[in-house]
Amino acid sequence: MAARRRPTVHDVAKLAGVSIATVSFSFRRPDQVRPETRQTVLAAAKEIGYIPSASARGLVRGKTGALGLHSYEFLLERPLHEVATSGASPARPLDLDRSVIPWSDIADGQRADIRAYPLYVDEVQRGFELEARRHGRPVLVGRGDPSSGALTETAGRVDGLAIFPGLSAAASLQEVTLNMPVVLFSLPSTDDQYHHVLVDNQGGMGDLVTHLVREHGVQDLEFVGGTMAHDYLERFLGFQHTLRQLGVRAPQKICDDADLGRGPAFTGVLQRLRSGSLPQALVCASDQLAVELLDLLRREGVSVPGDVIVTGFDGILAGLLSHPPLTTVRQPMEAMGRVAAQLLMLEAEDDVVTGRTVQLGTSLETRASCGC
Repeated sequence: MAARRRPTVHDVAKLAGVSIATVSFSFRRPDQVRPETRQTVLAAAKEIGYIPSASARGLVRGKTGALGLHSYEFLLERPLHEVATSGASPARPLDLDRSVIPWSDIADGQRADIRAYPLYVDEVQRGFELEARRHGRPVLVGRGDPSSGALTETAGRVDGLAIFPGLSAAASLQEVTLNMPVVLFSLPSTDDQYHHVLVDNQGGMGDLVTHLVREHGVQDLEFVGGTMAHDYLERFLGFQHTLRQLGVRAPQKICDDADLGRGPAFTGVLQRLRSGSLPQALVCASDQLAVELLDLLRREGVSVPGDVIVTGFDGILAGLLSHPPLTTVRQPMEAMGRVAAQLLMLEAEDDVVTGRTVQLGTSLETRASCGC
């Protein structure tokens, strides 16, 4: 079958017997075209299926009207425990030529699982898209390997770009300078011209640790999660600082460097378990880690919170529906997305050059995993 050619403005002009400028004005500036001429142009466009190209208009005026959202590591196809045990092979392509695609094929590798969706990135994206929609702005979501130039590919199609954190994002930003409105999530300012949307990680962790010590009498706490990510490091520093303020022993290093990217093995926790030296509380750097840890402890016959308290940080849906429900610190993820979109639109309108940092508060949510 021959490929279908998309009708162009030249095709409409030829069919309607007008200039291409008249076609353009008929869509963009109808007040500049006589009503009968515009009706002729619209009828011709409808006949051949012509749709004005936003990309082409963007090239003319230097703007696309679209906002971009770019991420690397955060979109999960399968839960982390499957990544660790099976390598998480991608779902196989569906046979689109079948009259009915059976459920067994649809469900293969695509079953809804709250440990894979919705997560931090999904909730932030929702807020970003909702705010963009409120202002009539389309959103382009980009992803890809940093070595492929995916970041610049996304940036070249939008008026402003919000970027999720991660090692790949940091590497890409070191390679390029984005001369456009940019918002970085959960990454601190380094004297750049970008905007930054952060949350109060240390304050949120302080609320959590204070609750465990004062309300539950916990005196032996350990931190679970690698600290290469800025958010995780801030949470660990808040963990240490609050324990010192409360007069409780503050661990000098983390108990377990479990890493979301590799699929957490929890070797540090397992060593403590085998040696009979589990602490009273395991404070995880994120809810994803905490939910996976709850599964591990259940398989090992460890009661939560009877034998050990487990807490998280983020406030994703999986924590609320875990067994037991997870005590956590809720990030305002939808608000983060909305703020990012607002910053991009403000700069595009006002030509603001200096980047702004907006830090949002957090909320402690106590549930059964700490004994509440």
